[in-house]
Amino acid sequence: MEIPMIDFSKLDGEDRSKTMALLHNACEKWGFFQIENHGVDKELMEKVKKLVNKHYEDNMKPRFYNSDVVKTVDGKNKISDTDWESTFFIWHRPDNKINECADLSEELRKTVDEYINQLIKVAEKLSELMCENLGLDKEHIKEAFTGSKGPAVGTKVAKYPKCPHPELVRGLREHTDAGGIILLLQDDQVPGLEFFKDGEWVNIPPSKNNTIFVNTGDQVEVLSNGIYKSTLHRVMTDKDGSRLSIATFYNPSGDAVISPAHKLTYPNRYTFQDYLKLYSSTKFEDKAPRFESMKKMVNGH
Repeated sequence: MEIPMIDFSKLDGEDRSKTMALLHNACEKWGFFQIENHGVDKELMEKVKKLVNKHYEDNMKPRFYNSDVVKTVDGKNKISDTDWESTFFIWHRPDNKINECADLSEELRKTVDEYINQLIKVAEKLSELMCENLGLDKEHIKEAFTGSKGPAVGTKVAKYPKCPHPELVRGLREHTDAGGIILLLQDDQVPGLEFFKDGEWVNIPPSKNNTIFVNTGDQVEVLSNGIYKSTLHRVMTDKDGSRLSIATFYNPSGDAVISPAHKLTYPNRYTFQDYLKLYSSTKFEDKAPRFESMKKMVNGH
């Protein structure tokens, strides 16, 4: 099963409509896709991965293999309430809290900040493209996410270490993401990420040439009134490889009030009699304007 690939370089040329249709299908039918020619500096992406891997080897790995998680996986019993991962989280927006991560090197902090500044532009671009495909104002998702301080942006940095008993524990258990648009910089060698589609688990291959893997979260599903989907996914453990995952979440502010975009909702709380009155004069016309008229009627417009 080939994962949809969205080429940002084709958005300004004659292939724009085809690329937009591919993106809409990916959001509607898959809930995940890849993007290439996204504009994020690839040397910077390589530097982020290199520095995070060094930080893991120097600081996180020793702690992980001495943790209770490792002691729990004894080779006998399947573990269903634990994840085989070593992680830390960084908030970037609305307030940058990377300096609160005391054990990160100055070089890693600066590099991550530079990467995130470029990545946020990609997230905002994606939100605008999704809005265009949904027939909404291009700023709708960003404005819906804003709340009192602007959209929230944070990054979960994770390593899924080599596991002696991969049949007994997940790297990360099955879940959908709570937030908005998730942009993943992942390992280019070690697999493990899986998404659920059409009744089966789909293996997501390691990312080559620093493509960015994207999935949509629960709030995009709500805002789109279910047109776009958040998809169940998980991470499997590996006996031979240690997988890197740098997932950045473009989310609503904590106080943002979320609801389906009004333009995408069906009319509700009307009498069938009122609908029939409108239907009698619009029967042989498209139904979408009829639904919009019913919404305006119900709202007193």
